Amino acid sequence: MRAILALEDGRHFIGESFGAIGSTVGEVCFNTSMTGYQEVLTDPSYRGQIVAMTYPEIGNYGVNALDQESVEPHVRGFVIEELSPISSNWRSHGTLDDYLKRFKIPGVQGIDTRALTRHLRDKGAMKGCLTSDDISVEEAVRRAVEGEGVIGMDYVKEVTPAAAFDWDPEDKLSRKWTIVKGDGENVEITEEGEVFEKLAPTRHFIVAYDYGMKLNILRRLRQEGFKVRVVPADTSAAEVLAMKPEGVFLSNGPGDPSALGYVHESLRGLIGQTPIFGICLGHQMLSYAFGGKTFKLKFGHRGGNQPVKDLRTGKVTITSQNHGFAVDPESLPPEVEVTHINLNDGTVEGMRHKELPIFSVQYHPEAAPGPNDASYFFQQFANLIEESHRKP
Repeated sequence: MRAILALEDGRHFIGESFGAIGSTVGEVCFNTSMTGYQEVLTDPSYRGQIVAMTYPEIGNYGVNALDQESVEPHVRGFVIEELSPISSNWRSHGTLDDYLKRFKIPGVQGIDTRALTRHLRDKGAMKGCLTSDDISVEEAVRRAVEGEGVIGMDYVKEVTPAAAFDWDPEDKLSRKWTIVKGDGENVEITEEGEVFEKLAPTRHFIVAYDYGMKLNILRRLRQEGFKVRVVPADTSAAEVLAMKPEGVFLSNGPGDPSALGYVHESLRGLIGQTPIFGICLGHQMLSYAFGGKTFKLKFGHRGGNQPVKDLRTGKVTITSQNHGFAVDPESLPPEVEVTHINLNDGTVEGMRHKELPIFSVQYHPEAAPGPNDASYFFQQFANLIEESHRKP
């Protein structure tokens, strides 16, 4: 079945439909990761967006429940060059095509994703319509123009949990998957043959704001020894402090950070009261709590190959990223220091408060997909909590 991807500026691409049939509208962006398409699909930060993968063949290893970053996909649509005709992996529970059909996510294959990516890099991310309906290109463009994008949108309210909950109280969901069985003493093997490393005991109790949090963030926090209480995005500072956490974590999430005034207000009430660590949208939320601002990037940073420099040490790491906004460094107060920058465009990738135990990064230390160069930040958060306890 024919499918159209029409952009709001009139550029269009014709391909073949897969996944669900029908129409969808959202901001069209691209991701440069070579693997991890299921993690991309299920990352809540992609709420409201149609995602194009730059790697040419997608779907070759199928899908499985363990690699999901949430219980369902959040993308509006999925754009690829070629859908693999087979899914060959012993962990696979199904095909990408069937997976998208089940969750009613339309996809298109057979288009020139290189041309699409070059267009978005030149013109910027923009609204688009992906449709398999029997309509003209002109009608598809009209739908793209009239549809909603990301600017000014609060998608957090669509993905944040309805109520607070304790993460993984039975220590089953956070175990680290491995292929190394060793002597069998430090691993657990399921009936399906999956091997997991045993978890260490918890050391610190924290509260995590869920603005659209990836599950691998929760897994990594527990693996690092944190007992985590997850709360909705609209939880007040007073409610959080009443739980007496040793620290507060701020998660990733979708949409425009400037549209989340209720989050900014809550975080202002936490500054100076507890150690805080923020990732991605949480990093941007902190900038507003500090009195700063963000701005829209031309086409964003999405993929597992973004170089970031630590300005304090000169060390460069390759990072996993997914964001379309960045912190304006000129808007930050003098007591906040920019600690990391993106080496491609010089934008802010990390900051810290000079006097208070607060820091944040724009990229994803938990990766999934992507490199694990930055995973040390979870240990750094634990160290920050311990240091704050030692101070009089």
